[in-house]
Amino acid sequence: MSRMPLQALHNFVVAARLGNLTRAAESMNLTVSALSHQMRQLEQRLGYPLLLRQARGVRLTPEGQRLLEQVGPHLDAIGEAFQPFAARHDRVLTVSAVPSMASNWLVPRLGQFVAAYPQIEINLESTERLTDFERQLQVDAALRVGSGQWPGVTAEPLFDDWLVPMASPALVARMGGVETIALSQWPLLGDPDGEWQRWFALTGERAPSRYVAMLNDSESHHRAALDGIGVALGRVTRAQLLLQSGQLIALSPHRLKTRWSHWLVYPARSATHQGFLAFREWVMAEAKAHAAHMTGSPG
Repeated sequence: MSRMPLQALHNFVVAARLGNLTRAAESMNLTVSALSHQMRQLEQRLGYPLLLRQARGVRLTPEGQRLLEQVGPHLDAIGEAFQPFAARHDRVLTVSAVPSMASNWLVPRLGQFVAAYPQIEINLESTERLTDFERQLQVDAALRVGSGQWPGVTAEPLFDDWLVPMASPALVARMGGVETIALSQWPLLGDPDGEWQRWFALTGERAPSRYVAMLNDSESHHRAALDGIGVALGRVTRAQLLLQSGQLIALSPHRLKTRWSHWLVYPARSATHQGFLAFREWVMAEAKAHAAHMTGSPG
């Protein structure tokens, strides 16, 4: 037997799964007569009927059911394998970011980008996973936190981040106000990176001998601070909306620069992506304005 027509097999699988030639034809931008003709040709080629036409659709013959079970999974696998190589369009942009950065910094600003570039469809992947650009070909860029040393990609600095002690209004009231006692006497939320030690070295105060709780990530620190459990040495960028709304209060005018910065990271293929180039220009401008606000510098 000569090579089987893959397109006809694909159309058969679609029709078999939908159980209706009209809906199957519409899903593939075909006429019902064209699809019916393809199915008859396929049946003639195999030598047995595959679909039984009924008043409200079609049902599979035993031979048609066997063909669907044997061919369907293979066509699905081909489609899945081909997906990363499908044509990419300059008007579709996919950006990856950690959830805290996405919700607290990028999303509140994203409306401006959408308004400025309505022709670009932007997809935001909010994930803690580090993007593998060699495997995740659909991702055009990522916002990362680190030292900027990632092999095989371009990493451009966006802005530094800063730490400041912050607490809920309820805890501040319970302690009698912001400046009543030394910060080391407040209930402090410890962290495994030892950032409090750097803080007290900066301010010249004596560090406490114990912490009210030890938490292993910044989001947990912010949550515990919101709940009045203790004082978090919080990241200003991630807690900015909470500080602006008054849900958290900064307890000191001093700020401590974090060990890691925020970066825009992208593979070489994105350098010719028009949607990405527009996003890069926009996010760099937003980052510059944010950095100026954080440092109090003009511009």
